[in-house]
Amino acid sequence: MTTPASTPTSTDAPVLVERRGAVTVVTINRPHAANSLDGPTMSGLGRAFAEAESDDAVSVVVLTAAGDRIFCAGMDLKAFLAGGMEVDGPGLDVLTGRVYPKPVVAAVNGTAVGGGLELALACDLLVVSEKARFGLPEVSRGLIAAGGGTRLPRRIPLAHALELGLTGELVDAERVREMGLVNRVVPAAEVLPSALALAERITANGPLALRVTKELMYAEIGDPDRDALAAAVKPVFDSDDAREGARAFAEKRAPHWTGH
Repeated sequence: MTTPASTPTSTDAPVLVERRGAVTVVTINRPHAANSLDGPTMSGLGRAFAEAESDDAVSVVVLTAAGDRIFCAGMDLKAFLAGGMEVDGPGLDVLTGRVYPKPVVAAVNGTAVGGGLELALACDLLVVSEKARFGLPEVSRGLIAAGGGTRLPRRIPLAHALELGLTGELVDAERVREMGLVNRVVPAAEVLPSALALAERITANGPLALRVTKELMYAEIGDPDRDALAAAVKPVFDSDDAREGARAFAEKRAPHWTGH
């Protein structure tokens, strides 16, 4: 039996939430801004995942995005330059700052780059559109993929991870399947239905067994030192190069790096 949808008061909200039985569907709803992450969007995602975590009736979360072109373009650099990145509540740390206790399926409906790929990496299983592309372009903007991108070697071989992390180039869905990153590559129209079918198959199992199985499997690959990561990242995000990279992107020009 499908639980009635639980949605925000306005469909213009940056994050939409819907219940489908034991599955919560969380949708990034900024197609006009390439589903990029500003403060209100990160706040909304944090609330949605925190609520799903505390709801015993929810066994699985599906994360997707509006439209059929872009899953998430990562940080909203215009908001970054304008100081619009303030987060209300725990924000994305609910999902990316630790191993989220419940299974999460990403329905990647389009291109996932930067923070968008990091969001997908924070999920356990990935169902992706055959038209999607993936990449970590942060280095091309003088930044670091600090929201989980540097943990990519936990998911795929180091050589593949370094290729994505150091070139900043985008690769297609078939390439990431070859790398072993995704579970399904399907036609664009089948992404959400396929992700929901996978999620519903998981919900047939015992909730406690699901949580402990996930916890133990992630324990096998270790937990990163977040203090060391934060210490390494701060000087990069505070650098002149980081500001120059964001300005160059907004102004549609090549950046002029100084190494500072």
